[in-house]
Amino acid sequence: MPMTSWFDQYAQKVLEALNNEELRRALGEVSSRFPRTRLELLKKLPFYEYYRKRVMESKSWALEHIDELISMTKSRVEESGGVFYYAKTGEDAVNYVVNLLKKKGAKLVVKGKSMVTEEIFLNKALVENGFEVVETDLGEFLVQVRGEKPSHPVIPAIHMSLDEISKTLSRLFGKEVPPDHKSCVQMVREYLREKLIKADAGITGANAIAADTGTVVLVENEGNIRFVSNAPNIHIVVTGIEKIYPTIEDAVLASLLIVPNAVGLKMPSYISLITGPSSTSDIELVSVKGAQGPRELHVVFVDNGRLNMLRDPDFREALKCLRCGTCLNICPVYREIGGLVWGYVYHGGIGAVWTAFIHGLDKAAPIAFTCLQCGRCKSVCPMEIDIPRLIMKLRKVLVESGYAPTPVKNIVSNIENYGNPYGITERQ
Repeated sequence: MPMTSWFDQYAQKVLEALNNEELRRALGEVSSRFPRTRLELLKKLPFYEYYRKRVMESKSWALEHIDELISMTKSRVEESGGVFYYAKTGEDAVNYVVNLLKKKGAKLVVKGKSMVTEEIFLNKALVENGFEVVETDLGEFLVQVRGEKPSHPVIPAIHMSLDEISKTLSRLFGKEVPPDHKSCVQMVREYLREKLIKADAGITGANAIAADTGTVVLVENEGNIRFVSNAPNIHIVVTGIEKIYPTIEDAVLASLLIVPNAVGLKMPSYISLITGPSSTSDIELVSVKGAQGPRELHVVFVDNGRLNMLRDPDFREALKCLRCGTCLNICPVYREIGGLVWGYVYHGGIGAVWTAFIHGLDKAAPIAFTCLQCGRCKSVCPMEIDIPRLIMKLRKVLVESGYAPTPVKNIVSNIENYGNPYGITERQ
């Protein structure tokens, strides 16, 4: 592929998104409502700044001591009766999960929302190996049914209007589903509950992992993750190594910090703390694994480019991202074209950096050069990540690697040849 073809293809997708009135209307409503809701909520949280600074400190410390904490997490997970696996690459993680499910004779797999499984294309691999895979988060379920990808880390179907969702569900269930929020939720609830009960294995991500106890922290509102992590015989956690925190207190605080920034709520409906598979000691105080919950817990830690990012002083800051999505909610570019266009797996400015390290410069280039450098993302980031600075650093790398958009090349050429970016001669 010629080095400039990526730009032409991407530019066409941007134009299509700009001409999609329904998409822009859906994004516009959310982009105007979320920032306002978030600001009003933060005024009512007296200890928010204290929590936020504590999380920033613990995250920075964790990244500085990542090897030590990974080793500690492995020991604690195994001590609690779980299985720990470190995957250097995405392919390694996929192979582990696929082989495990084959060995256990699993057929139906239910999933909670997980950006890491999106990152490693786990669903595709599972389907290709004959498993039935069902996303149970409402937004992820809608995205899966439509054969699309998530357009937001917290609200995957944010790009869909109520009318679109109604039509999608009507086609899926073979009967009319009215364009009513409650009706759509109820229909999906009825469909998914049977899948959740019959599933052989459940796969989730993790909002945080506590190194001192090996505890997995999961935050949600829908209650589906509790089903996924509790009903099947096997619970598999697939998460990035950056989700590790020194203590259980740090991990919980980090998870709670996501909620007000992501969806404008003081608290989530559910917080799950999972330490090992289910167990009981009710008979003569002898611990037996596999009570009413899962018989097995597998924790898969994924690197997939993260250590390379950590070792790079220009970009390691990006590992502090909580995936709250508040930077997208306030971004003028995201409001106009959304995450289906402005993202590969990870979206927006911060997504460009992640994409560069995980999926390659060719995938990151269009995302990076779309940023307006307005700085609004930096102003709301709870971890104070300087996303505009990261984007400028990444653009330098991209240009040096041959990934410069055609308009940028033309401007440089005009300046060199005419002394101005417009290509205007003195006679003109």
